[in-house]
Amino acid sequence: MTAIQRNDTTVLNNGVHMPWLGLGVWKTKEGDEVVQAVQHALEAGYRSIDTAAVYGNEAGVGQAIQASGIPRDQLFVTTKVWNADQGYDSTLRAFEESRRKLQLEVIDLYLIHWPVKGKYKETWKALEKLYKDGLVRAIGVSNFKVHHLEDLLQDSEIVPAVNQVEFHPLLIQQELRTFCKEHKIQLEAWSPLMQGNLDLPLLSELANKYGKTPAQIILRWDLQHGVVTIPKSIRESRIRENIDVFDFTLSDEDMARLDSLNQDRRFGPDPDHIDF
Repeated sequence: MTAIQRNDTTVLNNGVHMPWLGLGVWKTKEGDEVVQAVQHALEAGYRSIDTAAVYGNEAGVGQAIQASGIPRDQLFVTTKVWNADQGYDSTLRAFEESRRKLQLEVIDLYLIHWPVKGKYKETWKALEKLYKDGLVRAIGVSNFKVHHLEDLLQDSEIVPAVNQVEFHPLLIQQELRTFCKEHKIQLEAWSPLMQGNLDLPLLSELANKYGKTPAQIILRWDLQHGVVTIPKSIRESRIRENIDVFDFTLSDEDMARLDSLNQDRRFGPDPDHIDF
């Protein structure tokens, strides 16, 4: 995985190409804030934007995309169905609402945001329909553990193309990564930068060694693990910094040292205990 270049893509299990690095817009305010963040990202060379219905900023993302003038087939847009909208018919309705806000005929990747017990299988059937109808280029899940995936795969027609989960050096998700690899499900990292908790001695040491920032060290670690990553920022300088990770390679030894930081520590919710 070491030779990934800036414009490279991973090929999903249905043949669709997805950029290795994108902009996440969680907690980015609707309106000028999200429009400017997406504009900065597109100008810096990002071609993948990750949003969700619950973020409340799909309209701003769509506005920035429309204004960019970048051909639609060069962009990769992800959004997600929220927990309250899960179920077959309600998912189809929620998708139409997301599509309208984003001003897009086709969504590149549509995800189930969280594994809502008793709902996610029905929701998946709706995603399969959207895929078969050509309204989405790929479908996947988010925050699914191995047991959720095993349950889903029992009676699904389509294997998820992506599983977007919390992933960083303090939560390396080895069992899940192995399972996803075996089933050709692309792992994608949300909150790769641990929501700003970067004050780890090893990160500082490696940042000095490679002439990079702690954030860039983590993002490079993601890529070398074959994990798609979507760091979030609203600052232009940080957005540019986050994509500047294609001109160096972490040694195998340093990759292993970063892996050894694992504490199975989550900064976000545990998918087995969601009440939202």
